[in-house]
Amino acid sequence: MNSADFGLDPRRTDPKYHSEHGGFPVFEAAEPGPGFGRFLAAIRRVQDLAVSANPDAATWDKAADLAEELVTLLDPYEAGEGVGPANRVPDLPGAGSLLAPPWFVEKFEADEVLLTVTFSRFHVGGNYAVHGGVLPMLFDSLFGMVIHAAGRPISRTAFLHVDYRAVTPIDTPLKARGWIREAQGRKAFVNAELRDGDGKMLAEANGLMIRLLPGQP
Repeated sequence: MNSADFGLDPRRTDPKYHSEHGGFPVFEAAEPGPGFGRFLAAIRRVQDLAVSANPDAATWDKAADLAEELVTLLDPYEAGEGVGPANRVPDLPGAGSLLAPPWFVEKFEADEVLLTVTFSRFHVGGNYAVHGGVLPMLFDSLFGMVIHAAGRPISRTAFLHVDYRAVTPIDTPLKARGWIREAQGRKAFVNAELRDGDGKMLAEANGLMIRLLPGQP
């Protein structure tokens, strides 16, 4: 996916969209400059170290000082949703969002969306396996992309069911695929799966996405 994909949004092409549908504002692709990508990469590594490092007390004090200094630097620039670049830079892992695991889009078409995703130490639940609660977040994000790629109006997740088939490892590229199984009016039944590099099924999901009504947030 690249910045051109934002132009396919039905909220832009349908002049009656805002009067007939609910949904989110149209968020433009952001171009914050290379510093933002470097910043995200550093913060992702900090997240990994925050759950794995074991230095002495003096080092923790210094780390806290640096973290507080960073907060002081950025705090005056806090902005509303859709104003900052987070989640609006398609060329960055996870579109520039720290909430999502770092995924890259390989295919963004009406028939399916394909992602490559690599989990890290930050996502571990125990015994170096990805926390089970992280996978629904990945699938939910993927469901939203599937809806968007299919050209359907903005929808909310009505339910999401995950079946865990094997332990999901960290530090290795995995493949996630999502597609619409069936559409009925406002409803879209979506399927997704996560596999390792050898094609082994790690988890699969199914869910229901419902198009928002006029005025629904």
